[in-house]
Amino acid sequence: MNKVKQPKKTATIKRLFLLLLRDNPVLLSISAVCIIFAAVVSSIPAVFIQKVLAVISACLESGSHDFASAWQTIAPVLTKLVLLYMLSIGSIAVHSQLMAVITQRFLCDTRDKMFNGMQNLPIRYFDRHKHGDIMSYYTNDIDAIRELISTALPQLLQSSVIVLTVVSIMIYYSVPMTLIVLLGVTAMVFVSKKVGGGSAKYFIRQQQSMGKTEGYIQEMMNGQKVIKVFTHEKKAQEGFDTVNEALFHDSFRAHAYANTLGPIIMNIGNVLYVVCATVGGLYLLSGLPNISLSGLVFSIDILVPFLNMTKQFTGNINMVSQQINAIVMGLAGANRIFALMDEKPETDEGYVTLVDATFDEDGACHEADTHTGHWAWKHPHADGHITYTPLAGDVTLDGVDFGYDEDKPVLHDISVYAKPGQKVAFVGATGAGKTTITNLINRFYDIADGKIRYDGININKIKKSDLRRSLGIVLQDTNLFTGTVLENIRYGNLSATDKQCRQAAALAGADDFISRLPDGYHTVLSGNGANLSQGQRQLLAIARTAVADPPVMILDEATSSIDTCTEAIVQRGMDQLMKGRTVFVIAHRLSTVKNADVIMVLDHGRIIERGSHKELISQKGTYYQLYTGAFELE
Repeated sequence: MNKVKQPKKTATIKRLFLLLLRDNPVLLSISAVCIIFAAVVSSIPAVFIQKVLAVISACLESGSHDFASAWQTIAPVLTKLVLLYMLSIGSIAVHSQLMAVITQRFLCDTRDKMFNGMQNLPIRYFDRHKHGDIMSYYTNDIDAIRELISTALPQLLQSSVIVLTVVSIMIYYSVPMTLIVLLGVTAMVFVSKKVGGGSAKYFIRQQQSMGKTEGYIQEMMNGQKVIKVFTHEKKAQEGFDTVNEALFHDSFRAHAYANTLGPIIMNIGNVLYVVCATVGGLYLLSGLPNISLSGLVFSIDILVPFLNMTKQFTGNINMVSQQINAIVMGLAGANRIFALMDEKPETDEGYVTLVDATFDEDGACHEADTHTGHWAWKHPHADGHITYTPLAGDVTLDGVDFGYDEDKPVLHDISVYAKPGQKVAFVGATGAGKTTITNLINRFYDIADGKIRYDGININKIKKSDLRRSLGIVLQDTNLFTGTVLENIRYGNLSATDKQCRQAAALAGADDFISRLPDGYHTVLSGNGANLSQGQRQLLAIARTAVADPPVMILDEATSSIDTCTEAIVQRGMDQLMKGRTVFVIAHRLSTVKNADVIMVLDHGRIIERGSHKELISQKGTYYQLYTGAFELE
């Protein structure tokens, strides 16, 4: 598998910053000003210390010992410093509150964009990505970005401002001493690049390994019953140990590098402090001239604050190095999230829409302003003319070829003609292509060759949302959502009344078991309806389709999970539901398709037989062997 090319860190940082600036320009600017102000204030105590020491030194050198007079000079200096500190405390408080708002608002908007974008992704994307790994975008990656925005970037800005301010003050007081500090900083930067680079590499791997681990856990949770039935616990544990061990090694290496970097930088800073103190002392004793912007003679009142600045300088370099981990993890998370947001949405070139329809006395179809219970396809043409085709449910597949992968075709020259009100059944061995055909009618996937027409209109011209709104489908795997029974039925038609939902449930044969639930239709379901039997869940899925009242229905093993007794009840409801509708049925129980208008027998993606039940039985071919049990499925 080819590795996806990772975007450059600078591109990711730029995109992240532009998004932050676009969403919160005013708050972000105020917060940045507060950070810079607080950083500058924390950098200038050395200036005040130098002034205080200069006054005290002058007092001592004069031999006057007039400390009262000295205090009159020192007091205003200290007062200014205290006022600046108070303002700094206020700016830090404002910054903290603003960053909480900025960070959470940004994360909220990002999650919205991710989820909204995910709704527009093609089914193919979810076929190729583990659901647990996708969930990791919303948890681990979002949390990494939170740490980056709320802590790492503000700390980086603050430390950078402090470093620049301190360097400027150092140069102002003594250029030679500043050069010594910068030499020590060069060593720090070199070590940070070497050690931090290794840390960054493994932190990125850690994010990827975490996504794989969560994907594996999600798979095992969904398959817990299967694991227990086949006593697969040990194998599942071995599989988890493998992905967990990979996560351990990546995390271990990442944190080993990260935890080593801090002490190394700190001790380089300590050595630099000693070197500066030693060189500064020798500088004082030698009486060499001072090179500075201030024009001051190098003295004890410059050396002492200079040493404090050295400690402050190296301390902030160390703080920057400690933020490398959060920055790298945040950028790795941002890369993954941006990759999800940049996924190409499901293409839809359709321009034919589904509208409410009304008919005049001559039988001509027109668009209605209100819901009439009738539908039509609104078809705008290149010349500006608009035609309306009544929604009838005439579905035609003509010479359709398809493959999930281009080089591996699944369907070959499939032709199906379903007239309004007809019931068309697909039978055949597992993997013959039955469900694939219905997926193509829904346009979950696009065909490679051939045509699919709906009421004479190429479905590529119909907007996908309108196409799918006209189709009702009951899948083999039922999905129920957290909410009441009534809400789950209404999922098929959000405008349906409670009465319509109850009628749909009665039609599907679900009303009897629903009325026996603790709160009836208001019983809350969770965990995909785990407190219901598979058959009951299937009945709710059928009721959901019934309330949608579509002209075309697709039943993919709709009664596969229902016992024979219940099936008879459901079948009566289904017969009522299917009246006047075009219905595509996929079934392994051939007894459920006996009354189909036409039965298609598929084998390896080809239609090998077609006809009514009686016609196919009389031919004594594949269908006859399947129906009589004389055929062994491969």
